[in-house]
Amino acid sequence: MRLVTVLVWVLAALSVAFWALRLAGPGDEGATAPVAKAALAQADATAVGRALGATVQVVAAAPAVTSNRYVLTGVVADRRQGGAALIAIAGQPPKPFRVGAEIEPGVRLTSVGARKAVLAASPDADPLATLELPPITR
Repeated sequence: MRLVTVLVWVLAALSVAFWALRLAGPGDEGATAPVAKAALAQADATAVGRALGATVQVVAAAPAVTSNRYVLTGVVADRRQGGAALIAIAGQPPKPFRVGAEIEPGVRLTSVGARKAVLAASPDADPLATLELPPITR
């Protein structure tokens, strides 16, 4: 009985030491999660949009690009400037767009960064708008 009690206390002490070292150790804030390029290339934007609750919308005319028309709600980026972004257009639910995809007629997602997305008429054109995620508040 005494041996079992000692083993339980040793395991408890080891658990406390593990979590203390884990929490006090260097943070992973600077580390980036690797993005699998092949998995990203196979993602179906329509299926992802349905999973996130988006509905199909028909856009009649090319809208004017204003910074308040588009809201960036999420970004998945890799080092080669590939990736995707969740963008809400004109107050609608956000939809996923891969880099190079046309968001609306005449507006494409040309690149994404850690907390931003750049919209332009074509990949080589000057940016029409740069969307940024809201600052993180803690």
